[in-house]
Amino acid sequence: MPDWLIAILLGLVEGITEFIPVSSTGHLLLAMETLGVDDPKWDTFIVLIQLGAILAVVALYFQRLWKVLIGLPTDPAARRFAYTVLLAFFPSALIGLLFNGFIKEVLFSASVVCVTLILGGIALLALERWAPQPREHDAMRFNLRTALGVGLFQCLSLIPGMSRSGATILGGLLLGVEKRAAAEFSFFLAIPTMVGAFVLDFWESRELITPDYLGMVAIGFVVSFVSGAFVVKTMLDFVARHGFAPFAWWRIAVGALGLVLIGTGVWA
Repeated sequence: MPDWLIAILLGLVEGITEFIPVSSTGHLLLAMETLGVDDPKWDTFIVLIQLGAILAVVALYFQRLWKVLIGLPTDPAARRFAYTVLLAFFPSALIGLLFNGFIKEVLFSASVVCVTLILGGIALLALERWAPQPREHDAMRFNLRTALGVGLFQCLSLIPGMSRSGATILGGLLLGVEKRAAAEFSFFLAIPTMVGAFVLDFWESRELITPDYLGMVAIGFVVSFVSGAFVVKTMLDFVARHGFAPFAWWRIAVGALGLVLIGTGVWA
């Protein structure tokens, strides 16, 4: 399969899965396994194209984010929102920096992804049934304790297959955040989190950055931006109508299928 087609397929997987609680990294790793992609350059590729999906959030929420940005010097509400996002970002940023090598060398495997997909799906189903009564309904007005709690849960997403959005949404539901607000705060938290991951991987893999490689990244970037924008525009209404159970069952089905393929030797 030509590299440009692989770039399109992986960009599509990234954009569709980044903002729903099914693990974009996990699905990308399983997609690479299915496509027979084992060149190390693709490991960096799947991190770099995440920036395309993140820019989709910036584009769709531009007016609200711009209002916060220009209001930082004078508006206490804008500063409070910025504090909550930065506070939620800090725990996973610190742990990611400290254990980035271990995570990539030890945890990036199909078997780990499949198990965490299943466990995360079960957790989502449990919270759909037994989540506490919501107390927080506005993603831009979280208290600092809630923001920190969501940030601590985001640390779970460093395990491939757990899902960044899944971990933050789980944390939000447990802490009394309404479903729609939990999903929306996950969008906002993705911006500094994934920009940080992009910068770190770009620097560590700078020797791989050739014109041809940048061309592949550009293809994946554009595809993830377009597909990510579609998902962000439709997800909140979908969650309001159907909750998170469909995503939970999808996680369990994909994880179970993956374990079967591993057990039968189809996947190494």
